[in-house]
Amino acid sequence: MLNGPLLPTLLRLAAPNVIGLFAATMTIGYDGYILGKLGAEALAGIALVFPLSMLMMQMSAGGIGGAVTAAVARALGAGRHDDAGRLAQQSLLIAATLAAVFALGLLAGGRAVYAAMGGRGAALEAALAYSNVMFGGAAVIWFTNVLGAVVRGTGNMLLPATMLVVTALIHVVLCPTLVFGWGPVPALGVAGAAASLLIANAVAALVLAWQLLRPGAAAPLNRTRWQPHARLLRDILRVGVPASMSPVLSNASIAVATAFVGSFGTAALAGYGVAARLEYILVPIAFGFGTALTAMVATHMGAGQPERAPHAAWLGAGIVAALTGTIGLTVAVAPALWMDLFTQDAAVREFGGTYLRIVGAFYGLYGLGLALFFASQGAGRMFWPLAGSLARLGIVTLGGWACVHGLNTAASGFFGVVAASLAVYGLTIAMAIKLGGWARTHERA
Repeated sequence: MLNGPLLPTLLRLAAPNVIGLFAATMTIGYDGYILGKLGAEALAGIALVFPLSMLMMQMSAGGIGGAVTAAVARALGAGRHDDAGRLAQQSLLIAATLAAVFALGLLAGGRAVYAAMGGRGAALEAALAYSNVMFGGAAVIWFTNVLGAVVRGTGNMLLPATMLVVTALIHVVLCPTLVFGWGPVPALGVAGAAASLLIANAVAALVLAWQLLRPGAAAPLNRTRWQPHARLLRDILRVGVPASMSPVLSNASIAVATAFVGSFGTAALAGYGVAARLEYILVPIAFGFGTALTAMVATHMGAGQPERAPHAAWLGAGIVAALTGTIGLTVAVAPALWMDLFTQDAAVREFGGTYLRIVGAFYGLYGLGLALFFASQGAGRMFWPLAGSLARLGIVTLGGWACVHGLNTAASGFFGVVAASLAVYGLTIAMAIKLGGWARTHERA
């Protein structure tokens, strides 16, 4: 990692993640396909929950998870092997705490939150049925993703990626069984999709925990006594807190957009929910290369070799931008390729297609920003990714209010605002790094 050619090293580290991201992509799309068979109200309800469920997954895998990967990689790069195991322990203490926050918050306040986002009637009830199961099992998601982050920090990208594939395969079989019922298994409706995800992730968590408990583990969970260590908690949280704020702001942008779209009716909300689901598929693509970038950048910083870190970041970000940009341009030209997978409702397809025709062209810049977000975690510099996410939220909030309440534009006008917010997000992070946003990181490392 420290001395090999950058591109082969990046591809070698990212390859298992790319396989895993394909599985994660399939899971996200498959959920929408199965739930789409329950009707527009189910799709609208899931659209309300999706920003919060993806926030939890992105915080656990990307925000806190990325910080854990970086902290473990820095410790191992600097030869602090005992600290790597202690960092693994601290990461699970953090995961348990944040899982409790999500569970208590959404179980107690879910109805008020989804109603404020525009949920009404059957759509609101579908949202609650899915949400109560998903967030009731929040600890499963947190433990799975944080354990995977620890394993990635040791340089083992293959096992977490394999677990993503296993999780997807279990979900493919279990989801329709629980949603529609089969034999003695009752039909759980939308709640069945959430239960399927929790069961599949629980299997992955057990395997990842075994990897860190076995003799010779690079970051063992059981070598030292379990207790909080303030220094090591700070090592994770100084990156993890601002890194988690970025997905908080990003998903807040989507939640705000969902609320504005809800003013155009249930068909618009369902169409937007299906179309915006594609943006969550871009995140696993960035994650596949991004976690490799986090480990590469952090390892170089920990080893006192910061000069190669920006080169690796730009290389990986360029690959991600090309992939996400290609997807975006494809659906912008032919949105039916995506929309027809989920619904045959003409009104739902029309709203979703309009969104993709306008916003899809900007997915390349969004992917660029996402990849540089992960690289910035490795560098320990999260100000500019946070600034980019804040700018995105501001544009969606102010522009959305102007479109819906001030100018009374059609939905297409608001979709243009969303497109602009993605462009500003990516360009803010890219320009900051290009102009020396990591300079003090180099000096400190």
